[in-house]
Amino acid sequence: MADKKTKPVYTGSLNFSKENYKWMIIGAAVIIIGMILLSGGENKDPNVFDQNLVYSARRITVAPILILLGFAIEIFAILKKPADKKETL
Repeated sequence: MADKKTKPVYTGSLNFSKENYKWMIIGAAVIIIGMILLSGGENKDPNVFDQNLVYSARRITVAPILILLGFAIEIFAILKKPADKKETL
């Protein structure tokens, strides 16, 4: 007779630990910093277009990289299994 696999028992607790929440807060903070760097740049004279304000390296390169890094941290935080609940195969 084949071995019967036991089904996991629902214990009623969440699968997130304090470490998961810590990583989620870090990821959210990185996204917020990226959004802050992406914003700003008020033109003093509305009749003159200042390319340096719109197309700065901070807005074109640094801010999007930080935002994508923040989303990667969020995905890591969601998929990370807590240390005490890791399953062994």
